[in-house]
Amino acid sequence: MDLWKASQTYVQKILDSKPSASANAPAVYDSTPGKMRILLLDEETTAILSMISTQSLLLQNEVYLIDRLDNLNRERMRHLKCLVLVRPTSDNVQLLVNELHDPNYGEYELYFSNVIKKSSLERIAEADDYEVVKSVVELFLDYLVINKELFGLNLFSPKHCIFGDAPESWNTGPFIRSVEALTSALLSLKKKPLIRYEANSALAKSMAIETLYNIQQDASLFEFRQMDTPPVLLILDRKNDPITPLLTPWTYQAMVHEFLGIRNGRVDLSSVPDVRVDMKEIVLTPDQDPFYADSMFMNFGDLGASIKEYVDKYQSRTKSNMNIDSIADMKRFVEEYPEFRKLSGNVTKHVTLVSELSRRVSTDTLLEIGELEQSLVCSDNHNQDLRQLRQYLTQNLPDDVKIRLVALYGLRYGYPDSSNSNPSALPLLIDALAVARVAPARVHALNTLLRYAGISERQEDLFRTDSLFSRAQSGFKGLQGVENVYTQHVTLLERTLASIVKGRLRDNLYPFIEGGGSSRDRPSDIIVFFVGGVTYEEAKLVAQINASTPGLRIVLGGTAVHNSKSFLDDMEYVSSKW
Repeated sequence: MDLWKASQTYVQKILDSKPSASANAPAVYDSTPGKMRILLLDEETTAILSMISTQSLLLQNEVYLIDRLDNLNRERMRHLKCLVLVRPTSDNVQLLVNELHDPNYGEYELYFSNVIKKSSLERIAEADDYEVVKSVVELFLDYLVINKELFGLNLFSPKHCIFGDAPESWNTGPFIRSVEALTSALLSLKKKPLIRYEANSALAKSMAIETLYNIQQDASLFEFRQMDTPPVLLILDRKNDPITPLLTPWTYQAMVHEFLGIRNGRVDLSSVPDVRVDMKEIVLTPDQDPFYADSMFMNFGDLGASIKEYVDKYQSRTKSNMNIDSIADMKRFVEEYPEFRKLSGNVTKHVTLVSELSRRVSTDTLLEIGELEQSLVCSDNHNQDLRQLRQYLTQNLPDDVKIRLVALYGLRYGYPDSSNSNPSALPLLIDALAVARVAPARVHALNTLLRYAGISERQEDLFRTDSLFSRAQSGFKGLQGVENVYTQHVTLLERTLASIVKGRLRDNLYPFIEGGGSSRDRPSDIIVFFVGGVTYEEAKLVAQINASTPGLRIVLGGTAVHNSKSFLDDMEYVSSKW
């Protein structure tokens, strides 16, 4: 199960590649009528396509213009063929109807990123008075491919808040969007799974029910070859592990997202001190950047050595390219120049990123903070941790660092009337946040988080230390154990996946959806979807399990890919709704 391969197959189907030059050579501009093409997208397919394709690939396949279907000021160019890739929403169907009533282009090929309603097809057919539509195709590309085993939906607050008026209710629009995207992912991976969900989550259960309904409604689309053991779709709720999004991550991809943010494969560096103009926004996707693909799951300690080796490699290439003593040398240099220039930009990009990460770690004393975070969630040093935490609340640290520390404490120890054996000081810590002039809205977010994912709301004990899933032990053979004091925490996802792979996932905690079948077999294909957002730390775990466990294939998705800020932003927004 490889999301890159699945999605790029669809891209090639849209392009129906007939380049006017070889695959390795630049595309040649051909103005012959009928060969030039324009590509029309909507807001979401623009983001989807940008994650899995490049401008050069489109040019090689004779797509010379890209525009938005909702841009009503497009120039009329009847000599162009038009490719349309949009989501099959009612708004897009109406835009297409309007377009076909007065066509701007000579002919149209329509591609929808998911299943389109029959009534919508009929409206489009009726509007095609000039018979310019040459084909209509359903693809299953209705989600953002982030890594080959990770997909997301960008459902962030406030615009796309998934929560309704209570913690256990969906907002209708994001609910429909999530189900459609998950159905699309299953179809693109060619899987008809058994569906399980976390029993304490009304959000996960309603999504499981609706996903099964979609599968049954479009049964003919899910007639795939039967496997020896059926695949499993596991729908989880972020509230059962609120710890992972709050901890400081220590691997490259996750750190970039935590400190700078990765959005649709791009990183905004405009706030970085003394950054070069051409580095204010950079592209960061593993399929287009070999160094990033090799290093994105590296621990911060190993990253420094890796980036030095990368710079050394660039310097050696520079020296070799300076020796131009003949026409042959000059020809070779000119031929290699685009690759050389690309390497130059890539080295600068990663040096800039790693330098900024190092600066953030230093200025926010994150090594010391990270050690306390791990102690709060992995040890039983209540008094010592509390003393250290109180000291940090008096220091000049960002508000969100203080909020995260108190949140981790509250999620571990709860309020004083909880059943926890340690006397909780949570109310005093919340008062200390006010004294430290932490923004009141962020304190509201903290209280909302404890209501949403506190001790009484979670399905399992996140802090147990007396089982085979103790923090110092991985649930999978081949995975590295604790590498240092900053990486002790083991996510609930790892424990859950270890249980399902061994056939020990408890039915009372993770039931099969009624009417969707069940099995005691150990699955080899597992699709996990997080309602409430997933993290890059969990994506790293899945990538490691896939690499170290032959025959096991896991894909991970979520309503969003969170860092601590976006997770707290969600809580801050819903604090006014709840």
